[in-house]
Amino acid sequence: MSVQAVIDAMAIPAAARVDRRVPKSLLIENGAPTAADRRQVNEAVAELTWVAALKPNNVGVREYHDEAREYLEVHVIVVALRGNPRVPRLTELIHRAIPYPVVLWVQHEDLVALSLAHKRRSQAENAAFVVESTFRSPFFDPRTPTPPQAAFLASIALSSLPQLSLFELYEGYLDRLEALLAAEVAGAFRLPAGRPAAAARHDALASRDRIERELADFRRQALREKQMNRRVELNLAIKKLEAELDSLKAPLRGGVE
Repeated sequence: MSVQAVIDAMAIPAAARVDRRVPKSLLIENGAPTAADRRQVNEAVAELTWVAALKPNNVGVREYHDEAREYLEVHVIVVALRGNPRVPRLTELIHRAIPYPVVLWVQHEDLVALSLAHKRRSQAENAAFVVESTFRSPFFDPRTPTPPQAAFLASIALSSLPQLSLFELYEGYLDRLEALLAAEVAGAFRLPAGRPAAAARHDALASRDRIERELADFRRQALREKQMNRRVELNLAIKKLEAELDSLKAPLRGGVE
């Protein structure tokens, strides 16, 4: 299985391993609020596996508490998908269903992707939590990685992640995911040189996603537009967005820690 390559790369200690299948019914009951969601889980989720629970007593990294967050454990989950799944929605449902931060590996056929999501306490319900935002790498084959993907895999061993707290450890996974995303533009996998560089890269990735959506929309409009004046306006807007996209290369390159 291709997903085994990424689990091996994480180098999780045996004391933290669980390796237990999770019934889809738990996901349906706890994280699928609509009939469409329940149908998607039943049709698209082939298997859900709880790989590991990273806790202070089995990885030697302390818990994290602040006014907004509580990171007591970090769970490693694998979901195997089939058919034509709605991957963004399914990953969101899994993150919402599990009351701990999750390192979620998504397998579809021979490809895998990493999905992460920070969580915070709900302001409405004391015992509840809210998924702030989700992040996902592109799908790739870890058995035949590109140079950036190979560097990413070499960086996710547990011992190479920040050890100050489980929150910082989880941030380490996110830094590596975003370094992989940035490598699509920068051409090389580089970890950020500290939190300011990580924040700049995060903002640049968000801007890149927005600009690429706007570019795709303007290009579609330009292809359909019949009036010359409007086509000129659209082409000028496209050139401006392309320049903005080019300006993001520096923060996306980041720096090596």
